[in-house]
Amino acid sequence: MKVTRGKGAVKKDKNEVVKPVEDRAAGKRKAVLKASRSSNKRTKNVKSAKKDPNKPKRPPSAFFVFLEEFRKVYKQEHPNVKAVSAVGKAGGEKWKSLTDAEKAPFEAKAAKRKLDYEKLMTAYNKKQVD
Repeated sequence: MKVTRGKGAVKKDKNEVVKPVEDRAAGKRKAVLKASRSSNKRTKNVKSAKKDPNKPKRPPSAFFVFLEEFRKVYKQEHPNVKAVSAVGKAGGEKWKSLTDAEKAPFEAKAAKRKLDYEKLMTAYNKKQVD
């Protein structure tokens, strides 16, 4: 059997010689990424259970309880800012600067919401069993 190279293979070899070392390393990373993407497609094809619209939503953390109130204040102070990311970044910085005593009311509200959620979940689970 005679093995021949096509013109495409020859051109590819010439291009590899011309490419800098950094580009060749990036090419290898791309190949690895493509391989991982194909494996992800296989897992996505597995059918997952459909979400129940009646299931209670999980309660927000203390930070998100804080963010609800912070958004209102931030919108009043900065009416021209429309970006959600700007509000989130400003809220994150403010949350980090708060002391534990200042965070306590938000943590208490979050704990209360969590208790309410747990009650709703027990009722929801009883309905599922019946």
